[in-house]
Amino acid sequence: MATEPAAASGTVHWIGAGLSTGSGLAALCDTAECVRLWHRTEARAADALGRLGLAGRAEPRAYTPSALAGELAPGDVVVSMLPAPEHAPLLAQCVRQGAHFACSSYVSEAVLEQVPAAGKAGLVVLTEAGLDPGIDHLFAHVLVARAREAIGDETPASYTLTSYCGGVPAVPNDFTYRFSWAPGGVLNALRSPARYIEDGVQTVAERPWEATRRHVVDGETFEVYPNRDSVPFVAQYGLPDAWTARTFVRGTLRLEGWLRAWDGVFEELRTGDDARIAALAQELAAAYPTTDDDHDRVVLAVSLDVRAESGRSWRGGCLLDLVGDAEESAMARCVSRTLALGVRHVLDGSLPPGLNRAAETAARSDRWLRELARDGVEFALRGDR
Repeated sequence: MATEPAAASGTVHWIGAGLSTGSGLAALCDTAECVRLWHRTEARAADALGRLGLAGRAEPRAYTPSALAGELAPGDVVVSMLPAPEHAPLLAQCVRQGAHFACSSYVSEAVLEQVPAAGKAGLVVLTEAGLDPGIDHLFAHVLVARAREAIGDETPASYTLTSYCGGVPAVPNDFTYRFSWAPGGVLNALRSPARYIEDGVQTVAERPWEATRRHVVDGETFEVYPNRDSVPFVAQYGLPDAWTARTFVRGTLRLEGWLRAWDGVFEELRTGDDARIAALAQELAAAYPTTDDDHDRVVLAVSLDVRAESGRSWRGGCLLDLVGDAEESAMARCVSRTLALGVRHVLDGSLPPGLNRAAETAARSDRWLRELARDGVEFALRGDR
């Protein structure tokens, strides 16, 4: 694998202008030499740039793989805001044409298969660089590093790490939720089993909502449940082998009362087939949409509690709690600014070739958090010393 990344050209191709495309794109217009926004049609791309106040600062394009291939040059950076299944074909195109790749989504097996070729060519593959996944990784790396410094890597200890994130209405409604992204994705995530560690044992919740519990954050009560597979992140976050997990869970956060308000939805999830769930998603999105008059709220809370057998202990946490405004949703702010920050580090050559899940070291995570704070993504970091 190459030890140095291929030099970035200064051109960024941002593909897709959905709900998570926000002021991060403007930040890239300040940094990159050339930014092109690719959308379904050139007119839609131009409309999106106008809505973001970027008319004349980025070039609108109509996206097709062949059209992108015609303009993609070695060292360019491709940012995919497309649905996750489309990342792998786009990465393959980047590898063929010598371009770096970035997205905010979890790494898929199809993407992982192409990482060796990308790394060998000196290309950066930046993934999981949004809110969740993304900022949650940064919080976890910083907390784990501080705990390791306080407790020691070789000291036998047990720990609890929880990471919960959710996008909720800033003004609660009777459903405790408004749909601000693909409604089918919300429901299908609930249909996917979740694996996590509880009471020192790996546990699988076949129906994640059935593992919902109360969770107090900064004095406010929420409801949380596990999401996806938490277990691989024990290694990703660098927790010492001498430490044993009492609890390790990454999950989703909802407003208090969510479990009761969604009771009818859960019954449909238990009995409905794929066609029924797809129809239900559309029905719910129509009944509880996010409109221009609604502001969203993003809450991300990561905490770590370590207790050594010697009696020494350390506790810390990070909290991000943002509300959207008339100019931009909180979700778009968090996702797009984090992704844009990662792209800036591709442009300046400070990210290594191959796979990067956001910032994968404590030092780099600390730097990213300081830069995000300067970019208007505010958070609180607390920890015992």
